[in-house]
Amino acid sequence: MFHAIRNWIARGRIHPDPAQLDLAFDGAPRTAEEMLAILKSRGLKRIERCSLTQNARVMVSFRGTELRIHQSYLGASPEVLDAIVRLVGGRTKSIRREAGKFIVANGVTTGDTSPRRQERMHPDDAAWTARLVDEHLRLNAVHFGNTLAPIVVRVSRRMKSRLGHYSPAERDGPAEIAISRRHIRRHGWDDALETLLHEMVHQWQAETGAPLDHGPAFRRKAREVGIRPRAKRDVS
Repeated sequence: MFHAIRNWIARGRIHPDPAQLDLAFDGAPRTAEEMLAILKSRGLKRIERCSLTQNARVMVSFRGTELRIHQSYLGASPEVLDAIVRLVGGRTKSIRREAGKFIVANGVTTGDTSPRRQERMHPDDAAWTARLVDEHLRLNAVHFGNTLAPIVVRVSRRMKSRLGHYSPAERDGPAEIAISRRHIRRHGWDDALETLLHEMVHQWQAETGAPLDHGPAFRRKAREVGIRPRAKRDVS
């Protein structure tokens, strides 16, 4: 029976081994064979065969000497690759469980082709939305040299626990940044602008071909543009 990491695992955060953060990474693999070679170079043992899947319910699974991994992980960060190695080769259930949580919490897009549910803008949020659009233009000029593409920026009333979210362009819709209305009301405009800049760093990742994660490259860019490189904060 395959040992599987599914996308409905309770999300949790662990900190990767600091010694592993400095490991070299020479670019994203393009095939299952290249993925296997990279994982072996990072310490993977006993796996002899790797295959890519499109099953959005199972992210990583392994049995015996065979590893199955969702094709979206071709763009995974070095930390996620190291977590896959720990998942397969961890000596204890605790190590494997924490590795699985890290893989899911730091996963990349699965390429799900189901239509994106569009949220209509509430009329009362029009002024905030217009201001966010203007601030995106200003921050793009100040911090990114106007290299970021124009993007939909909106206020979301659905977001209850997240401060903001960046969604890359898909077949059913353009790229967009959403900022929580609750966040703006409770934390103020300055904090909302920091969240906007956080999501713009994700936009920069997407437009430069980097993985959408909170890894070292994200943290470096966040510090470069003058924000705290945190991954999340309580919205309450």
